[in-house]
Amino acid sequence: MTVTTRAVTTAALAALVAAAAYLGPLWTTAAAAGLVVLVAVGWAALLRLPAEGATVLVVLLAGLGGVAMAWATEDEPVLRNVPLVIAMALVLAFVAQMLRRGGRPRLVESVSGMTAGIVVAVSASGWVATGRSDAGAALVLTSAVALAVAAAVSALPIAGGWTGSLISVALGAVAGAGTASAVPEVEPVTGMIAGLVAGLVAAALRFLFERQPTLSLRRAGLTAAAVPVVVTGILVFVVGRVVI
Repeated sequence: MTVTTRAVTTAALAALVAAAAYLGPLWTTAAAAGLVVLVAVGWAALLRLPAEGATVLVVLLAGLGGVAMAWATEDEPVLRNVPLVIAMALVLAFVAQMLRRGGRPRLVESVSGMTAGIVVAVSASGWVATGRSDAGAALVLTSAVALAVAAAVSALPIAGGWTGSLISVALGAVAGAGTASAVPEVEPVTGMIAGLVAGLVAAALRFLFERQPTLSLRRAGLTAAAVPVVVTGILVFVVGRVVI
């Protein structure tokens, strides 16, 4: 999967989150769960980890558990039970390693990669938690639109290198401010900050993944495209807590 294809896929996934936020909290939760699936199925392939089946299972359970906890928790703080999900997933990761056969080659690499996948997948719960915050669906919509714009701009031929990344970040901030001005619950400054964060995530992860040899695999490419959307969820939740 090429850089352009991944950028377009990221933009499409972010637009899907924006549409889900417009439809309601249940749809946002379903979109977050879908993002977890995309991350889980290709995480081991993306990082070339051993024990691929175990990695898929652990990352999937961790991500879906985080989303479910964020949805089921009634009062504040919404994410108070998510650390318990992470702790249980880490235990499961070590159990999965103990059940491996054949001498457990590349053990440290497998554990660290599985742990990173757990953290990334659980970040999807941030979209659910943001949807239940004071700004609610409006902040999810604003941030997702900004991420979609930043990712779409990075797919253009002019968006290569540092200059293109700075342009995509700036346009993400502008898109965030513009979307926020159209909804009453979010101030334009808050939308600009959320858009700036989303743009920085898209640009940083593009540089991180662009030299990965495994991106020629479709599963790995889809995971790489979904990761910016997933990670942005928890960061936008933090923005909402700090600014609003």
